[in-house]
Amino acid sequence: MKFTKMQGLGNDYLYVFGEVPSDIESLSKKLSDRHFGAGADGMIYISKSNIADFKMRIFNADGSEAKMCGNGIRCVGKFVYDKNYTNKTNLTIETLSGIKKLTLEIKDEKVSMVTVDMGKTIVSNDQTLDIDGKKITLTPVSVGNPHAVTFVENLSEIPLESLGQKIEKHKNFVGGVNAEFVQVIDKNNLRMRVWERGSGVTLACGTGACAVCSVAVSKGICRKNEEINVKLDGGTLNIKILDDNTAEMKGPAEFVFEGESVCKN
Repeated sequence: MKFTKMQGLGNDYLYVFGEVPSDIESLSKKLSDRHFGAGADGMIYISKSNIADFKMRIFNADGSEAKMCGNGIRCVGKFVYDKNYTNKTNLTIETLSGIKKLTLEIKDEKVSMVTVDMGKTIVSNDQTLDIDGKKITLTPVSVGNPHAVTFVENLSEIPLESLGQKIEKHKNFVGGVNAEFVQVIDKNNLRMRVWERGSGVTLACGTGACAVCSVAVSKGICRKNEEINVKLDGGTLNIKILDDNTAEMKGPAEFVFEGESVCKN
């Protein structure tokens, strides 16, 4: 099985063009392992679609399937264009959270940046959780997948790994949740770190950045229709929340290396 490792702001996946195999759970676990496999946050399969230009399916490092990945879908756009599966610069991609629209920016005949229409975000009422005897207030958000956003005064003081895991598995979130912690710099700049459901701490999360911005707009911290720079561990994403709460995300996508798996189950 041939694969291509790609990354969007350090959020890295192994990409395969073809149909998803029956042993995908164990395969994703083995190949995603950073010591005994190729090393990745998971695997993404790209295939033909009956309702869009292409279909993507996302499998986390623990073998579970995700509905959507913002950094991953940008890489899908670069993959299909740079590898000559399409010559279109406006694409539709079928995902488990609906059809997403991509706009590709081309430089020297290769994709340099990708803008994604992430669809409408849905911000719910704040919840206060009791975790290890401490009260934590967060805001649930749907960006086609579930998020829980917490604003903090000092991001460097947050125990991301331990706290993120406890929020992901909290009984209030059936099926788990992605946990984002965000510090406000100013009305156009936010600093964010993330614990991703099924993958743990990652360098970036596109849907998470959209979730954070939608909450910031709803709370009056940021403004609609203005570009918000979300600074993640792996780099910066540019997000806009439009009047109808649609999120637009712009960011890079890069090839890392090509590989061939000899993994046996």
